Amino acid sequence: MQTSTLPVPVPAASSHPIPQEAFNWYDEYAHGIIDRRTFMARLGTLTTAGLTLSMLLGTLMPEYAQAEQVSFTDPDIKARYVNFPSPQGHGEGRGYLVTPTKPTGKVGLVLVVHENRGLNPYVADVARRVAKAGFIAFAPDALHPKGGYPGNDDDGRALQSSLDRVKIEQDFIAAAKFLKAQEGGNGKVGVVGFCFGGYIVNMLAAAVPDVVNAGVPFYGTPAAKEIRKNIKAPLLIQLAELDERVNAAWPDYEKDLKAAGVDYTMHLYPKCNHGFHNDSTGRYDADNARLAWDRTLAFFRKHLASA
Repeated sequence: MQTSTLPVPVPAASSHPIPQEAFNWYDEYAHGIIDRRTFMARLGTLTTAGLTLSMLLGTLMPEYAQAEQVSFTDPDIKARYVNFPSPQGHGEGRGYLVTPTKPTGKVGLVLVVHENRGLNPYVADVARRVAKAGFIAFAPDALHPKGGYPGNDDDGRALQSSLDRVKIEQDFIAAAKFLKAQEGGNGKVGVVGFCFGGYIVNMLAAAVPDVVNAGVPFYGTPAAKEIRKNIKAPLLIQLAELDERVNAAWPDYEKDLKAAGVDYTMHLYPKCNHGFHNDSTGRYDADNARLAWDRTLAFFRKHLASA
């Protein structure tokens, strides 16, 4: 099945006085298109008596302590960090492995891929949500060669940009293979990722099609054009209506998916920004995030079920 959906009628998220330009500039800053000085200078042009720089930053920058949905002490899961071999990457990788404490037989496995700043608390929480839903979840940290996520996104972003991109990709390939062999799993691997992680979902589906059984890229750019024809796994593609930067790549990607006969569905979520699933920032759209996550879990239940 190959389908694309236009925005669906979802209840609007709560409004706030932050202009759309601020979200666009934050996206450019978060992806290294502009530096912090330029970002702050642009935000300064939006300040008024009723909209201060502090208010703008308070909305745009993450507040991870406010966003936890599943505690690491939740009795339904067990969470720990494990290392894995990555001979074609940085030699060794490390990730957050979360398993259900009361699985019903062998269960599906889900690789959870972070944004372009390492394994921050939001993505670790997503891994716990996946395990809480009954899957074995594994969230690698691309920053392991640099000592791991440093505790803040600015430093994490700088560290990730300093690493060899090809080796990072190889680390995630190694992580997917490591996960596929996990005890208690049924060998069926799904991948979900956000932003840079969305790209990694697309890349893994194309680079190791015999490893990946299902992929859910949230606002991620496509894999290299020359390998898209290799994709075998069904894809559930989640895009934000206001995310012009990522959405610009979709028509060409859709053309290649159709040519390859890939089973895909694309949902374009209305009136929301890149990062709308991330509940630690003002870009979060609760209604669209909830719908997208419900669809994600249903997709994995369908495609990762034991035979």
